[in-house]
Amino acid sequence: MSTNLLRIIEVVLLISNCWALYPANSNVIELTPANFDKLVINSDEVWIVEFFAPWCGHCQQLVPEYQKAANALKGVLKVGAVNVEQYNALGGRYGVRGFPTIKIFDTNKNKPDDYNGQRTAQGLVDAAISAIRNKVNANLGGKTEGSGFKSSDSKDVIELTDGNFDKLVLQSEDIWLVEFFAPWCGHCKNLAPHWAQAATALKGKVKLGALDATVHTMKASKYGVQGYPTIKYFPAGKKDSDSVVDYDGGRTSGDIIKWTLEKLAESIPAPEITQILDDASFKENSHCRNAYLNILKDMGEKYKKNMWGWTWSEAGAQSVLENALDIGGFGYPAMAVVSVKKMKYSLLRGAFSKDGINEFLRDLSYGRGNTASVKGAELPKVVKTKPWDGKDGELPIEEDIDLSDIDLDEKDEL
Repeated sequence: MSTNLLRIIEVVLLISNCWALYPANSNVIELTPANFDKLVINSDEVWIVEFFAPWCGHCQQLVPEYQKAANALKGVLKVGAVNVEQYNALGGRYGVRGFPTIKIFDTNKNKPDDYNGQRTAQGLVDAAISAIRNKVNANLGGKTEGSGFKSSDSKDVIELTDGNFDKLVLQSEDIWLVEFFAPWCGHCKNLAPHWAQAATALKGKVKLGALDATVHTMKASKYGVQGYPTIKYFPAGKKDSDSVVDYDGGRTSGDIIKWTLEKLAESIPAPEITQILDDASFKENSHCRNAYLNILKDMGEKYKKNMWGWTWSEAGAQSVLENALDIGGFGYPAMAVVSVKKMKYSLLRGAFSKDGINEFLRDLSYGRGNTASVKGAELPKVVKTKPWDGKDGELPIEEDIDLSDIDLDEKDEL
């Protein structure tokens, strides 16, 4: 054999080796367009498949961990790899745009799940075990576990991952309550419906999320998760590790809501009573008016965890709104509580006093009390008025009546 031929063979061997990250005797199976459907799609086995490019530094760093996972999972499920640089059509088939991309082919082979966990052998093994459990449950006719929050009644629970956690939770101004769970955990399964109910009840006030700690181990490790479920409270504003609070309440929806609202109340100031529209109307002097406003401020502090808005208007200044809420029938001052979402309202029918208002609001907070529908099923527009200057109101000027021409002794005859 000539020297030139040997050199050509050497070059060919070098090229061949540079295209492959895994040796032929590895437990990582090389997948190509010729064998992919037969081995992966048309088989009953669960597969973890890496789509890589040989020149990719992250792919090269993954090699030892991926091989370690493949060795640990030998005989349990299959671990494969696709060289997208060589078989780009196969990568395009699954929307691969970056490297490495790892997908799990389990119950629905045509729609594999993206793996977004840590790029460690343990993270891959945990994801594999979860996938196998889903496959077994599907074979039994049960529900797959997935994130544990896929039912229609859990639409308000936000699924968190290592990839979206910082952006959604840490970098937001929102308040978050986050559950770190394991799909196989019985306590987590029992908590799921309560967590979903609490998420719906607290929508608009606090966001509830759920993170599969067996897959997204980076965040679970960062926050010291050692058991399941673990729940953490992240306050509003900028967040760091020192601002996170452990949840120590009960595990019913009522317990979760109560604990969260109490924690929320600790962090917000007493609501301001703004002069805008609907809750109380006055026709008194400044001393009386301020006394009434002080009562409302006290009630605002007491019920601030309900996050109600508090507003007031001078009697008669918002006549259309008063008519829509039937205000004025019991005299002034008057008070109405309105649910804009339900377009329902309730009027204070007792004394306009601290005790009377407290009893009225307490009953409403417990779902008691009489309500009526807002007339026209929408709130009228608010009329712009001048703000109160804090002074006594002025009585209208009455014209003097001249009685000199009237004979008080004369009587009209019938």
